[in-house]
Amino acid sequence: MTERVLLVDDEEEYLEIMSERMQARDIDVTTSTSAREALDMIATDSFDAVIMDFMMPEMNGIEALKAIKEKNPEMQIILLTGHATVEKTVEAMKAGAMDLIEKPADLDALSEKIKSAHNQKALIVAKKDQDRVIAMLKKFGM
Repeated sequence: MTERVLLVDDEEEYLEIMSERMQARDIDVTTSTSAREALDMIATDSFDAVIMDFMMPEMNGIEALKAIKEKNPEMQIILLTGHATVEKTVEAMKAGAMDLIEKPADLDALSEKIKSAHNQKALIVAKKDQDRVIAMLKKFGM
């Protein structure tokens, strides 16, 4: 199964290059140049992972991450940064990021993280479905 990814970065050239390289690895990529646009896209479409720049105008990656997790807690989010620090990494993980990767991202490592995100999201969704079925069985005394 092909992984579906939303790639968010305010640098259009970077988006184009990364998108092409991911598609060459059979990853279905949708792109966005702003966090606000990405939030709208996530509300109407399904993605296995969101790969998002940490520093963007309007809304930074942490703010967007929190907004996404509030509405879609199962969404797997990988943040990209040009200047990784321990503090940024800790902040990202506390906010619910799957990972924080320094730019330029190693595509092989990123592809593995995307596959892991796909699997993690599938497990979370399956668990929610199982919990709903158990709740219904209990409700109806079965």
